[in-house]
Amino acid sequence: MVVFEAGEAGGTCLNVGCIPTKTYVHSATFAEARERMAQVVSQLRSGVEGILSHPNIILVREKASFVDAHTVCSVSGDSVTADNIIIATGSETKWLPIEGVDTDSRVVDSTGLLHLDTLPKRLAIIGAGVIGMEFASIFHRFGSEVTVIEYLKECLPALDSDIAKRLRKYLEKQGITFKMKTAVQNIADIDADVILMATGRKPRTEGLNLEAAGIALNPQGAIPVDDNYQVQGIAHLYAIGDVNGRQMLAHAAEMQAVRAVNHILGKTDGIRFDIMPAAIFTEPEAACVGPTEDQLKAAASVPDGSPIGTPYICRKAFWRANGKALTMNQTEGMLKLFASAEDGLILGCHAYGAHAADLVQEVSVLMCKHTTLHELADMVHIHPTLSEILKSATEP
Repeated sequence: MVVFEAGEAGGTCLNVGCIPTKTYVHSATFAEARERMAQVVSQLRSGVEGILSHPNIILVREKASFVDAHTVCSVSGDSVTADNIIIATGSETKWLPIEGVDTDSRVVDSTGLLHLDTLPKRLAIIGAGVIGMEFASIFHRFGSEVTVIEYLKECLPALDSDIAKRLRKYLEKQGITFKMKTAVQNIADIDADVILMATGRKPRTEGLNLEAAGIALNPQGAIPVDDNYQVQGIAHLYAIGDVNGRQMLAHAAEMQAVRAVNHILGKTDGIRFDIMPAAIFTEPEAACVGPTEDQLKAAASVPDGSPIGTPYICRKAFWRANGKALTMNQTEGMLKLFASAEDGLILGCHAYGAHAADLVQEVSVLMCKHTTLHELADMVHIHPTLSEILKSATEP
């Protein structure tokens, strides 16, 4: 096996994404966060490099591009011909075409923000998605004056709108300023020391010479793939992770890799890509799996009001009613559990509050096993734990 990597081993998530931001989440001060980030990233990167030192793996620390559908070549001229090739180049910052974005030195992306030497007194964030909300929460806790500017009417569009609104209102009470339904016309109009561009990410495909392999990008700029992550129309090429644009999450990429390798080896698996939990590590954190209530409402009726599909039920539970949350002094939070009104099959869960990701992960497992609301109600949960919040949501 040959692996081409132009940057550091471990990719975006380990080096400038999930792991560095989580060290910031769990650090008390900006200085501590910077020191801790370097230590954690270095340790985990060493672990990845240790795996890549296996005698059957050749690591080429250069960028590669296609020569033809079976051959890739590094910038120094080393070429490799293979029966199967997996493209896993990830994603990069999606920069909006705002006047001044390319010339104003205050503007950074998430990578640039993580490499700041000094804490900004005033931080403006363009975009209230996952990246924007996490950094807003982090830098507010460090002491920055944070303003979030968002074009849409609500933050975190993948999250249930009720949960997202409650989380935003809570963060507003903590001192973060939100300017919703606001479009930035000119960077010069923003009064801040640092401006974070947090308007999403796009597949990283530039310089790969995909045309030589016969690969055409879809309208979203991603590599189109089938459910085995084979490039459409080219059986021996695979594209996993952010580069295919399907589910831009590190854990999704990992499982896509498993599916692709299994397909190459002729193995079958039971991975459920339609059940994909996700978390937002604000303070408190939020998480979700399955559809939002708005999506369920839309699926349950048509414009004339007649029902289609299966009606749903929604059960709610609150952190303030949980004994463990009270002992932790973390009573802010709400969980919404959705199930089929016909047979009680669990359809999804959206929540915010301390350790919300852990609760949603449990629901994700239950969904993979086709669990019903009644079956969940019969499952014993340890007392006192936050998991009892989920148990409470089974009660009528």
